[in-house]
Amino acid sequence: MTLPLDGVRVVEFSHMVMGPSCGLILADLGAEVIKVEPPGGDRTRHLKSSGTGFFAALSRNKKSVTLDTANPADVETLLRLIDTADVVLENFRPGALAEKGLGFDTLRARNPRLICLSLKGFLSGPYERRTALDEVVQMMSGLAYMTGPPGRPLRAGAPVNDMMGGMFGAIAILAALRERERSGEGQVLAASLFENAAFLVSTAMLQQAITGVAPEPMPAGRRAWGVYDVFTASDGVQIFVGVVTDRQWEIFCTALDDPALLVPDFASNNLRSAARERLIPLVQSILGRFTVAEIEALCAPAGLPYARINRPWDLFEDAHLQASGGLLPVTLPDGRTAHVPALPMQFGERRLGVRHDLASPGQHNDEILGPLTPPPAAE
Repeated sequence: MTLPLDGVRVVEFSHMVMGPSCGLILADLGAEVIKVEPPGGDRTRHLKSSGTGFFAALSRNKKSVTLDTANPADVETLLRLIDTADVVLENFRPGALAEKGLGFDTLRARNPRLICLSLKGFLSGPYERRTALDEVVQMMSGLAYMTGPPGRPLRAGAPVNDMMGGMFGAIAILAALRERERSGEGQVLAASLFENAAFLVSTAMLQQAITGVAPEPMPAGRRAWGVYDVFTASDGVQIFVGVVTDRQWEIFCTALDDPALLVPDFASNNLRSAARERLIPLVQSILGRFTVAEIEALCAPAGLPYARINRPWDLFEDAHLQASGGLLPVTLPDGRTAHVPALPMQFGERRLGVRHDLASPGQHNDEILGPLTPPPAAE
């Protein structure tokens, strides 16, 4: 079936998470994404510990070629490849490609329709040459401050800025492709970690600006809703329950049928929010009489927000993801099949699937590089 980016060729110079996330989005949307790897393959393939899943999660639907940017002949091949491309994206240190003769000025002089994206730590400004990581910008932006308990800044449990930075890079590329339809010209783009992190904390910034009071970190902060917490069921399972409107509170009280909830201090959302120090222990004492399955059975028909506290790997067995096409198969290097979440979007009833399994290093050298014959020598 035709995909939105069919016919768009992308050359990806990337490693780790941010660049691969951007390339993945474009690849799932139908672009031909050609990942350029050094001889032996991208080092991300071989990361351990918390980096073990990076390559497998972010590399489906891509083709792989191996070229050595320290080899002038391979650089010439890369230039010919990029002459055929619509987009080049990279997330290496500033100036790394230019040092190899692959700077954006050089590439666009050869191919004026080329769209070039740098995925960086910082956009233009005083910090632009500073080295950044997801942790760095979470600390700088206040995201870690808002995530951890007071006095214990804590990074989020996923590479949120890397992945969202890649997403904003993909959005910029889509906009540049649309603009090229009118102008016929490509352009140079950038997306970044720090500015992404700043975007994520914009609501906390405006809360402080509006109230004049610094918001507390999320684990200690005063919620806008009276009941919006994790509770422990009688069988020891933790479950989040939210009651965010006065109508939901009526439904909640009716379902629990406990007169201790029906007092004037809890009559409105703002009153319940102000009385959380009394309300939350009370709700815990009531919900603690029920098993987690009973709480779920109470919340579901009433339309109340609820969720068990799962671990990421529990999603392999998630009934909704399994039934909706939300888990895609990939073949791991050892031959086993695993599943990875699809992009969180739907076209009509269609989810975006897998066209190409995880490529081995250089798997597509013949297909991609074979047609790039050098120009005839001048007489």
